[in-house]
Amino acid sequence: MSSNLSCGIVGLPNVGKSTLFTALTRKQVPAENYPFCTIDPNIGCVEVPDDRLKVLSDLSHSQKIVPATVSFVDIAGLVAGASKGEGLGNKFLANIRETDAIIHVVRCFEDPNITHVSNQIDPKKDIETINLELVLADLQQAENILGKLEKKAKASKEFLPHFNLIAKIIKGLNQNTLIRNMDFSDEEQEILKIYPFLTAKKVLYLANVTEKDLVNIDNNPYFKQVEELAKKEGSEIVPICAKLEAEIATLSPQDAKDFLSSLGLEDSGLNRLIKVAFRLLDLITYITTGEPETRAWTITKGTNAQQAAGKIHTDLEKGFIRAEVVSFNDMITYKGRVGAREAGKARSEGKNYTVEDGDVILFFHN
Repeated sequence: MSSNLSCGIVGLPNVGKSTLFTALTRKQVPAENYPFCTIDPNIGCVEVPDDRLKVLSDLSHSQKIVPATVSFVDIAGLVAGASKGEGLGNKFLANIRETDAIIHVVRCFEDPNITHVSNQIDPKKDIETINLELVLADLQQAENILGKLEKKAKASKEFLPHFNLIAKIIKGLNQNTLIRNMDFSDEEQEILKIYPFLTAKKVLYLANVTEKDLVNIDNNPYFKQVEELAKKEGSEIVPICAKLEAEIATLSPQDAKDFLSSLGLEDSGLNRLIKVAFRLLDLITYITTGEPETRAWTITKGTNAQQAAGKIHTDLEKGFIRAEVVSFNDMITYKGRVGAREAGKARSEGKNYTVEDGDVILFFHN
């Protein structure tokens, strides 16, 4: 997984995807800060909100703050037939294969001024339309892979488990079952990671509702439909008002906060979306802080100290000696690393230490 999280946004035309993406890109990070982030017209790179960074930066008198980022890849409104190249679907389906998760925007609002592709609001049917396109795209890919594996499996037994897995996937896809809803053994799960199938990715449903519905979400029957479906397949759902997000994106942080609280909301939909995406993908952040910069690093839960060091640089991972770890709370209580050391709160950890969210780490290496 890349050092920053990436999510592909899918949805039918006119569900609010473009409005949402515009809101995201208004908050876009200047590309030059992130050399690894190619900003295409359809890729937005957004900062992950984290109040801890400012606090640590003040303690360390850092010259700059570098938050973790999330990339959003906008897939032009998918239409029925995208897998066969209808609309711009095919080109963009290739982009989404590289992402960590899929954000599926579903229209859950009535508006006579915004036409619906099939002229009626039916979130369940919309989800089925998109899923069918993703299934067909996966089927096409699986059949190509199987063709290549057939020769390899005949020549060497080590490819047999791969061949059997892809054959099993094709059978499931032909029955219209999404790969993430199929049953796999531990061995099959491991092999599956090699192949970038679309319907194997975790999904987060984004229910686009009206501003009024955000505060009384239980009154929206369309949202209920999507919620039920998400529950059934173990996916997450976040209600959002794309129109409102576009307005918030033009405001200063303080004005945005005041505006949200005047609506009775604590957080923007975008911030909620990022938090849920982190949870969905088992991601956490650890922090490095000093005079040059305070920076958040994204890692998967369960990452050890040596692997975490590799996020910064492969040399750090190779020459790893130890990590000095102070929890965020102890950094604050003892006013920095020196105070934490004096209070005996700076722990020396070896390469197998499992990094926790909010650990403030100093790596020692050869």
